[in-house]
Amino acid sequence: MVVDSVLWRRLDVSGHDVCRLERSSDGWQVLGMAVFRENGVLAGVTYEVACDPAWRTRRGRVRGWHGMRSLNLDIARTAADTWTLNGAAVPGLEACLDLDLGFTPATNVLPLRRLELGEGEAADAPAAWLDVAAGTLERLPQRYERRSSNTYWYESPTAGYAALLEAFPSGLVRRYPGLWEAEA
Repeated sequence: MVVDSVLWRRLDVSGHDVCRLERSSDGWQVLGMAVFRENGVLAGVTYEVACDPAWRTRRGRVRGWHGMRSLNLDIARTAADTWTLNGAAVPGLEACLDLDLGFTPATNVLPLRRLELGEGEAADAPAAWLDVAAGTLERLPQRYERRSSNTYWYESPTAGYAALLEAFPSGLVRRYPGLWEAEA
């Protein structure tokens, strides 16, 4: 069942992303496709992230191309909290419950929904971050603080980014200052 969908326009470079949030019999799915230019390189990707009913990532899939390189990336998180990229274990991600696809704002819905923060509450939510250009999975420290019914202060210190995110009631981001904005 489709819960929400959104079309984002990228603000820092040329690009668009379209996403659907779906509820399934065994959890949640985020499905989308993005086209963008990054460091002068054109990219076109489809993505899928599946979560359990508590919004913990089970697996992700990215297909498409980035520049001259084809992308066929499968990401999984086991019940023992081991993350894999194309079947190879990636150490150091055991504390991560969320997958962050670095090229889209779609995956911010995962910690927003999973944490269920009340106004004034904050939490750290490190994520397994996919750098699609490098084809790597790394730990990304993140922190969310709910400021109102639809706004969250977001900080990612290693990325050097902090801003007030605006979200739809579904948890999908409406406005990601300087990077993404939902189109009407």
